[in-house]
Amino acid sequence: MRIETLRQRLRALGANPRHEQRVLRLWSQALPQDAGRREIAHFLPSTLVTALPALSEELAGLARLVSEHPGDDGSARLLVALPDGQAVESVLLPRDGLCVSTQVGCAVGCVFCMTGTTGLIRQVGSAEIVAQVALARTRRPVKKVVFMGMGEPAHNLDNVMEAIDLLGTVGNIGHKNLVFSTVGDPRVFEALPQGRVKPALALSLHTTRADLREQLLPRAPRITPEELVDAGEQYARATAYPIQYQWTLLEGINDGDDEMEGIVRLLHGKYAILNLIPYNTVDELPFKRPSWEQAADMARRLHRRGILTKLRQSAGQDVEGGCGQLRARAERPVRGRVVPIRAEAGAP
Repeated sequence: MRIETLRQRLRALGANPRHEQRVLRLWSQALPQDAGRREIAHFLPSTLVTALPALSEELAGLARLVSEHPGDDGSARLLVALPDGQAVESVLLPRDGLCVSTQVGCAVGCVFCMTGTTGLIRQVGSAEIVAQVALARTRRPVKKVVFMGMGEPAHNLDNVMEAIDLLGTVGNIGHKNLVFSTVGDPRVFEALPQGRVKPALALSLHTTRADLREQLLPRAPRITPEELVDAGEQYARATAYPIQYQWTLLEGINDGDDEMEGIVRLLHGKYAILNLIPYNTVDELPFKRPSWEQAADMARRLHRRGILTKLRQSAGQDVEGGCGQLRARAERPVRGRVVPIRAEAGAP
């Protein structure tokens, strides 16, 4: 379901714009529709009041909790059922954050990601995206939403932008606490500046080598790391907020001195933050997580070279934290793809 479809239904029930916003606000914030001191019959149309119980049940059914897997780090991975029986994952993050999914499966096929093993199954509607937030808010407060779960948000752009608009207005999430993550689809750089709500932007960099990027992200747009950073810099300057460059650390693949030099070349002087994220190990895939000491050393060296670097602890290491793992366990065992990565340009 799309939010616009929901709006149309509310109008058909006699809602004016204020009524419509009230219903959407209470739903997205996981509050009961009869919240407040006044009887809803005193200010909502009778047709809408009559329909609200069934509508509330339908909205709750857009994202139902199948299972919850708490982690030792304060995170919790949620397996969430959609109305058609498909499942996605949301992750409750420490410090009131939430990671949501925008697709069932993914077409990009990043070779280190379990989600990519299924391909794209279907898009997640904008109302289903917001429903993941509403569901999470029944468990704990949510003050930040990152679109970094299953799927490539740029491949479901209309639905994601619609969800961002609602969450950034009546959903009570600060605009810069909405983080749109993408591998670098050019449509993102056209659409995001035009939105009423302009989210923070996270760009999946992972390597400074164009040849290695094509291997790691085989069906991502053929945009070079240089082009990606140039486009990111324009958005950062336009929104006065730094780009978060995501770098999943894969032992022996993108943690060498050649990549260190490439990062300095690309990001020095840019309005940017580099997030180093040690890989969440997936048994079925042939990649390894570097030691924390190795990752910390890389972060320190980059800091000394003038690159603002944050070493991120991958949430949910002990609860199948890699994106797509929980869904794969629930659906069926998935055999990993052995993907040879060519050792070139100084890579080990």
